[in-house]
Amino acid sequence: MNEWKRAASRNLLFAASAMWALSAGAALAQAVPFRIDSQPAATGIPQFARQAGVQILIQAEAAQGRRTAPVRGDLPVTVALDRLLAGTGLVVISNDGKTIILAPPRAGLVKARWSAGGAEVAPAPAALDPVAPETPSVIEELIVTGTRSTSRTVTQSMAPIDVLSSVELTKSGKQSTRDLISTLVPSANTSNSGAGASFAVKTVSLRGLSADQTLVLVNGKRRHNTAVLFVNGTTQNGQSPPDLDLIPAASIERIEVLRDGASAQYGSDALAGVINIILKDDAEGGSMSALYGKTGEGDGETGQISGNFGLKLGETGYLNLTGDVRITDLTDRGDLTPNTTVMYFPLNALGQPVKVGTAGSKPDPREATANRHTSHPGSPAVQLFSLGYSAGSQVTDDIKVYSFGTFSSRNTAAWLTFRNPNASNNNIAVTPDGYTPRLFLKDRDFQVALGAKWAGVLGFDWDLSSTFSRNDVGYYENSLNASMGPASPTRFYIGTLKFQEWTTNLDLTRELDTGLFERPTFVALGAEYRDDQFQIEAGEPASYINGGYVAPVGSPQAGIVFAGGSQGVTGFPPFSAGVFSRNNTSVYANVEQKLTDKWEVALAGRFERYSDFGDAKTFKLSTRYAIIPGLAVRGTASTGFRAPSLQQQHYASSSTIGVIVPPATTTQLYPVQLLPPDNPAAIALGAKPLEAEKSTNYSLGIVAQPLPRMNVTLDVYEIKIENRILQSGTLGPNTAVSTALASQGLNPQQAAFYYGNFADTTTRGIDLVADYRTDFGDFGAVRWTVSANFNKSKFDRIVSPPAALAAAGIVYIDRVKIGDLTVGTPKDKYIAGADWTLGKFDTNLRLTRYGEVIQRTSLAANDETVSPKLIADLDVSYAATDHITVSLGANNLLNAYPDSVRAANRGTPAFAYYNQYSPYGISGGFYYARVAARF
Repeated sequence: MNEWKRAASRNLLFAASAMWALSAGAALAQAVPFRIDSQPAATGIPQFARQAGVQILIQAEAAQGRRTAPVRGDLPVTVALDRLLAGTGLVVISNDGKTIILAPPRAGLVKARWSAGGAEVAPAPAALDPVAPETPSVIEELIVTGTRSTSRTVTQSMAPIDVLSSVELTKSGKQSTRDLISTLVPSANTSNSGAGASFAVKTVSLRGLSADQTLVLVNGKRRHNTAVLFVNGTTQNGQSPPDLDLIPAASIERIEVLRDGASAQYGSDALAGVINIILKDDAEGGSMSALYGKTGEGDGETGQISGNFGLKLGETGYLNLTGDVRITDLTDRGDLTPNTTVMYFPLNALGQPVKVGTAGSKPDPREATANRHTSHPGSPAVQLFSLGYSAGSQVTDDIKVYSFGTFSSRNTAAWLTFRNPNASNNNIAVTPDGYTPRLFLKDRDFQVALGAKWAGVLGFDWDLSSTFSRNDVGYYENSLNASMGPASPTRFYIGTLKFQEWTTNLDLTRELDTGLFERPTFVALGAEYRDDQFQIEAGEPASYINGGYVAPVGSPQAGIVFAGGSQGVTGFPPFSAGVFSRNNTSVYANVEQKLTDKWEVALAGRFERYSDFGDAKTFKLSTRYAIIPGLAVRGTASTGFRAPSLQQQHYASSSTIGVIVPPATTTQLYPVQLLPPDNPAAIALGAKPLEAEKSTNYSLGIVAQPLPRMNVTLDVYEIKIENRILQSGTLGPNTAVSTALASQGLNPQQAAFYYGNFADTTTRGIDLVADYRTDFGDFGAVRWTVSANFNKSKFDRIVSPPAALAAAGIVYIDRVKIGDLTVGTPKDKYIAGADWTLGKFDTNLRLTRYGEVIQRTSLAANDETVSPKLIADLDVSYAATDHITVSLGANNLLNAYPDSVRAANRGTPAFAYYNQYSPYGISGGFYYARVAARF
């Protein structure tokens, strides 16, 4: 009886679909432009659906192992579909003008034979084939990350993957790709802190690891790193990751985030995972949007205009263009409770000016009216102009050429820390009231890729590509070189950092019928050559020299030894300038096999040879087993590596940061020299040549569909990293450091640090992701999402300095550095979202709960805590017409702030109020309005 009911319901479903198809014949006869090349059916069918403007339903299994034919030109949908399916064995069983159902020809299925004017429906038999599919489903979004196959979906993946669509980017209200990923991926966190040049580039990291331990791809091709090295970036010190903000968000079709080690598939850096940004390739239509917003305090004013346009080139070509302009004013969250006890203009008993800190000083009357709002922590001012393009053309049925690229220009400005009037880093002959340096970065960036694909050459599909990219960052500063006296300029050219990368790839894929299994074996082979170059251009002499100025007798600064170089960020001196390069060659192999209908495995291996540090071999084993329909287990085991960056090996600079200088117990401004590991001064302090980081990664997960329209994944993981490259703690100031610096002609009155393979670490965690769709009829539909990450890192080994250096007070990894990696980011993060669509309204509410963060300091008594916080984001959109949507929204709707920093940790002078370890920033809520148009 139950089988009869199911058979009857299927017949009614298919008959109703066929009746709708008959009425839709005229619409389907209208010509539509198509540009589809021959490819696996699992990719060709979704591509056809997008270009035809229809929904296609098919069982994923039915699409596997089949290949669709090329379709090009202006054709009716029915004619184009016939051409697409020629030779696949797939047939149309239903069409209502909007939805097409496909299936293999089986006894008992209703088959519609299409013509240009409509459909002819074959009569249905009394009983259905018992092996016919229950209910066809929309073919899932296909992924290209974590696999070389082109026919795998998210739920079929053997490793955890998140797919973020362009629609989610729009609804989030986020202006940057980085913030979108951090908002939607539970194991992703953004670093919002940093001083000096570190303020300009914000990072996103996965699974509690560093940002440069996540590989970034664009259309599957490696994205270049920023030239900037984070020197004062708290939890992200010592990194030069790719800058995601320089990719125009409007150019993105989707983002695939692989939360699993993948060095064996993609090479260096993929220890925590891979972020693959897929660009739009539409040949027609487009969109434009304009956004305006500001913070709850009225600053951070932001205006953004973006547009995306698709153009058809000839019969088979396309050009997709994107432009984006964003201008953001800074936010200022400093000096909310100014410290009035610190005297800027101290006087002695005779009323004569004296140095700051002189015993028995009394205040000058000017203290009462002195400007105490001298610290300006917050988000920087940004002017960003970016372009993106994606182009391609089908030269023949088997050859396609393509190209894509991005071009960006960004100017960024931020305030540094106030210099007191009578301090050694000021000269009252130039700035009698003291000054706050301001740093400007001019960032010029581009990436261009060219490639060609051949189908069926020697049995393989070939993809040959070459990608060239470059990032140039010029440093400028409004500041002072106190050692030059009245002759000091107040604007300096600090120098320029340049990083370029040229990568050439050859990838070959095919399905091979070995006769050993029912399904063919998927095989991928490839090779890569990459050339990297890092360059440091010296600044102007006034930015780094010591002018030797001596204050005249009677001056309150008499006897002061003035600090040399521009204050804030000192110019790059000639000894640090140079061009540094390396190359590496790699080969890889990847095999995927479905052993049974339920069990599949994949094996990948890669060999790399670097010109500067040697060889690396990595492997990965992945598997997935479907226990019952709707429930599967998956797991991976892999090894990985990350080559030391050229920046870590060769960068050298001097800056002024907050340091505890004994016997003081509070932070004060003090010059610090970053030394490259091969500098003799660094070697004297124990430095050794950098080696590659090596990782071992294990993950085990469950994929479940307990209810229709519900998906749940739960993955546990462990990542062990040996020889982890870390920035040392601040070394000194002490005699050993001063002696090492002086031996190289450097200012001995500095602290120092450098990069080394200082530790082994283990990170363990759990990722949970669930989504569910409900239909409330007249009350609309809601897509519910819940996700969470639990994460814990620990040190397994810490390198100790030689006995002589240890006796001199040298500690490589101090409690501050240990805290940054173990408690400096949230151990847990929860995200709950509801996207409610009702008529022309779309309301998207997202709640994110960040766990506790601890900022460790040199003294345990001064440790800071960022308490757990719930952040609410809201976006409400209204479809004013079929083409125009208006939106109002808020990021951090309730205007939440992190804990304030205790007075002992604010520095002298104070340069922090809210704790910058906050994972959601210190600027509070951002409120915006947006207008978007589609055409």
